Amino acid sequence: MTGSPIPDPEPGERDDGPAACVMVFNANDPSGAAGITADLMTIASVGAHALPVMTGAYVRDTAEVHDHFALDDEAVTEQARAILEDVPVQAIKVGFVGSPENLSAIAELASDYAEVPLLTYMPDLSWWREDQIDSYQDACSELLLPQTTVLVGNHSTLSRWLLPDWSAERGPSARDIARAANEFGVAYTLVTGIPLPDQFIENSLCSPTATLCSHKFERFEAVFTGAGETLSAAVTALIASETELTEAVAEGLSYLDRCLDSGFRPGMGNVIPDRLFWAQPEDDDEEEAQESSFEIAPNDTRH
Repeated sequence: MTGSPIPDPEPGERDDGPAACVMVFNANDPSGAAGITADLMTIASVGAHALPVMTGAYVRDTAEVHDHFALDDEAVTEQARAILEDVPVQAIKVGFVGSPENLSAIAELASDYAEVPLLTYMPDLSWWREDQIDSYQDACSELLLPQTTVLVGNHSTLSRWLLPDWSAERGPSARDIARAANEFGVAYTLVTGIPLPDQFIENSLCSPTATLCSHKFERFEAVFTGAGETLSAAVTALIASETELTEAVAEGLSYLDRCLDSGFRPGMGNVIPDRLFWAQPEDDDEEEAQESSFEIAPNDTRH
């Protein structure tokens, strides 16, 4: 007896599951702290489906980056084209992709899908050689920022990149950075880690003409790796799920705060955000688990 044939889905038809698909371009991070690992865990935790395109690999531990090996641009393009022709994508996130050639390839892909929101995250690249940083960021400015809907980065990183000749006594504001980004075509800039008095930091979403929202958080007494990747991936997934931008930023920052509060140190280096904090047992559940016949070792690495 033969079963009935499974009909081909109609164009755009999806089975039940995550409502949004997010394409991410990033490097593999064997520590699990940042890179494509952080993107995958965050996007799944927020409730979307990640389509990961690997652009290279870090050589790193939980304390520092030792090196990076980039894939060639053809390998990046072929990965992305194959899945873009199969799955409708609601948003694209670009992390660290390792080379100007890869930035050029991604910019060309993005131009073919100009209706899809694109979020660019610029991490701290101080581990790299200065000439490599300059050529990478120059290529990002010229090729990718004109395609970018939202730029995300730490205040100090974005200031050094976009306003290298800033000479005023006070540091640049988030609006100053957003205006500089807008000169390359960026509509919105999310500036994180703006230092405030009394151990607080501010995170501001700005257009060239206005601060759209601003959120203040108390600084954690720990050094984290992967916080920026977590936030940028969460905001991208929320945008893909049709959350309004300011609400996506607010929810993304709240999610990050919970991840950092539950952070853990798996090795001898920095603390990693717990992107699945919601899956950890509550106190009552822990007591029940201890009383059960199974012996569960406590997580003594939690921060």
